[in-house]
Amino acid sequence: MKEKVLLIIMIITGMSLIPFGDTAAKLLTQAGAAPIFIAWSRLAMGFLLLLPISRLNLSELKMLSDWKIIVRALLFVAAVSCILTAIETESIANVFGAFFIGPIISYFLAGLLLKETITLSRSILLFIGFAGALLVIKPGFGMTTGLLFAALAGCFYGCFLVSNRWLAASYRPRFILMSSLLIGTIVLTPFGVTKIPEITPYMGLLLIVSALASAFGNLIIIEASRRLPANIVAPFVYTQLIAATVFSVIVFNTWPDSISLIGLIVLFSSGILSFMVASRKVD
Repeated sequence: MKEKVLLIIMIITGMSLIPFGDTAAKLLTQAGAAPIFIAWSRLAMGFLLLLPISRLNLSELKMLSDWKIIVRALLFVAAVSCILTAIETESIANVFGAFFIGPIISYFLAGLLLKETITLSRSILLFIGFAGALLVIKPGFGMTTGLLFAALAGCFYGCFLVSNRWLAASYRPRFILMSSLLIGTIVLTPFGVTKIPEITPYMGLLLIVSALASAFGNLIIIEASRRLPANIVAPFVYTQLIAATVFSVIVFNTWPDSISLIGLIVLFSSGILSFMVASRKVD
């Protein structure tokens, strides 16, 4: 029991580190850094920081040519690039609200492509969650370019989640993470190097914080997920919404508007209820 509690604390920490890294990224955009440079530097620094503990070997490098690994990495790059573009102009809380269209997409896509079980009760709850995401995105009567990029990031991330399940049995988790960071760095290098700003000590610190938070957040989640059932890990994804809202208020003094706040509450509630339904069926 004590070990399970510690693992849950690990997951919450990992989930919170991801919006924390994006908070640092938003501060970087305010300091003059381009989103594409932040994406590139985050992936490159993440790869270098995790390389000593990744146990990556030469035989695994040959696997980087696997088209499935490349497709997964490109989905990851697209999601990261879009969400960093979104946070340049939007609050962290609203971006994560729009971004959470991703788990909804992954649920139905996994059912279609991977033949995972789709139930009526969970589908209804996910559609309710989708309605909450729409309240945040406000398509057609309040949607901004930033929220459009956040929604696109969610779409790419939903496909990325399905690719994780697709490859989980074929490769070890740390190799999958490192392959995404390496391929992403290579793909974004031609764009990132043309946008390198004048690096001040303040920007250098934010770059390190953004890369560390993102890399170790994902690594913590992967490691904890190996020791806990998926039905326990799943609901903690929604703690990112809470963390994103808290960071948005504390760092930027930005509160979601009333409609967006309702959407965030609906989205969070539907996620927890969906987990409870799934857990009951598993038990």
